[in-house]
Amino acid sequence: MNITAAMVKELREKTGAGMLDCKKALTDANGDMEKAIEILREKGLAAVAKKSSRIAAEGLVGSYIHGGRIGVLVEVNSETDFVAKNQEFQDFVRDVAMQIAATHPLYVSREDVPEEEVRKEREFLTNQALKEGKPEHIVEKMVEGRIEKFFEEICLLEQPFVKNPDITVGELLTEKISKIGENINIRRFARFEVGEGIEKKTEDFAEEVAKQMGQ
Repeated sequence: MNITAAMVKELREKTGAGMLDCKKALTDANGDMEKAIEILREKGLAAVAKKSSRIAAEGLVGSYIHGGRIGVLVEVNSETDFVAKNQEFQDFVRDVAMQIAATHPLYVSREDVPEEEVRKEREFLTNQALKEGKPEHIVEKMVEGRIEKFFEEICLLEQPFVKNPDITVGELLTEKISKIGENINIRRFARFEVGEGIEKKTEDFAEEVAKQMGQ
């Protein structure tokens, strides 16, 4: 049976498991949603959503500096100090810091984007689509697709993970919650780039970071 993106999305919403885990479960279950849920429960992946509601107030402030030109600080929270000392958790924090250096997100999640900013972007995209001569009845669908792309560009959790573009940072986070067994939350970050905001010759340091992560 052909496993569609809509089926994977539905299973993710029901279980909180990662995209790849959901796709594999559906494949193993031959598309049977209930059976796929049971498969994920047996693996402990369906418990991720419950873990995500628990308070995470420990964790680490991670840092990454690239060539003395780009610097990132990121706070990633866990439930216990024990997990914060876990090497896999620490590696995840570093990967997140490198992701921020490479892709320059503005917000952690789409929920953090001010409504006014989304409204203005939607208005701009609507006018743009109309000027392109698109029929009004398809403009709305086009705008929704472009708004999703907008979130993907500016929201850390929506971005493809630089080391594995087949998954988003949000899906990577879900997988880490499942594997480590505690709620993990990327709370906030700050990114600095030498000369940012000053008119100067453009040097693509972010692309250089992305290449390093892909090695």
